[in-house]
Parts: sequence; C-alpha cells; structure tokens
Amino acid sequence: MKKVLFVAVLAMASVMAYAQPRAIGGRLGAFDGFSYQHGLGSDKMLELEVGFSVAGRTDAWRYISGYRTYGHAWGSTLQAAITHDWIDPFGATFNWSHKGEWHWYMGVGGAAGYGWYANYYNQVEGNTPCWHWGFIGAAGRIGVEYDFWFPLQLSIDYRPTIGAGFLGDPYNGASAGVYWEMTSLALGVRYKF
Repeated sequence: MKKVLFVAVLAMASVMAYAQPRAIGGRLGAFDGFSYQHGLGSDKMLELEVGFSVAGRTDAWRYISGYRTYGHAWGSTLQAAITHDWIDPFGATFNWSHKGEWHWYMGVGGAAGYGWYANYYNQVEGNTPCWHWGFIGAAGRIGVEYDFWFPLQLSIDYRPTIGAGFLGDPYNGASAGVYWEMTSLALGVRYKF
C-alpha cells in the first residue's frame, strides 16, 4: 500500500510539474550564462541562472591591518542565483493588442559566486594581485519580458546582489568583508515549453 501511495504521489507531482509553464535559454549581460524559469501558477515563477564573467567587477569593503578599506576586484567569476518572482505584481499589466504578451516581474532570492585570477584595488595598497574571492548574499530582480505567440521569450532585467564576501591575496591572506554587485543588467533569450 505504501508503494502504491508513493507512486501515486510521485505521478501527481510529475504531472503538476509538467503542467507549469517553463522557459530555458541564455542570459547575456554582466554574467553570461544559462537561465531557467519555472512557473508557479499564473502569477509567480522561480528563475535559476548560472553565469560566468571573464572580466567581471565586484565591489567590497574589507579590513586590512585594522583599517576598513573599500576596493574592487575584477577577473574571472562564476555566479549562481535563484529568485522567486511575482509576475505583474499589484495587478499592473500592459495593454497590448498584438499577438504576444508583455509582462513585468519583480522578486527576491539569493546568489553565490567564486572568482579567481583577479586584480584588487583599494586606497591603502593600490593595485595588488588577488588569488580569489567569494560571496553569498541576497539578490533582487526587476524586469520586463515579451512572450511571442510562438515559443520565444525576450526579457531585460536588473538583478543586484549584496551579502558577505571574502578576498584572499598573497600579502594579507583571506579577509571577510561586504560584497555587492550592482551592474547585473542582462538580456534574456529563452525557449518556452
């Protein structure tokens, strides 16, 4: 009986997951990479993205020799983010008489990343090589998308991140700080299924 119940629940969950609108594609901008959207009813969705930047810039506060310094690092960065987004929040929609549909969305979630082979600049030391950096924090999102009458979706969104980070360099070792990335404007191109 337990096996039958387990199979029935699993079948219902897979049917519900299949019935939700989804979209998969790319996100081009501050972090180029993979993007996946999964609908949660008609007015919510989860968006997952994994991106890479060859020359990404990150800003951070950190403590060096007892002094708080502001600096920025740039180099190769791998980042992942997930947000829970509300579609057309507050009942605000676009009036549109053509075949496709306009929507806007906003949401919150989290992001994490790791960077390596970078340079780091701050007021105390100037430009220094940086072995690596990492971060984990909160992410927000606001964007607009156009759903074509065929299975294509285009979007433009802005996804800033702020949280805890660390930087590690050859002279000071690893130190904790505050991380933020405010340049994450991107174009999304996705296939809807």
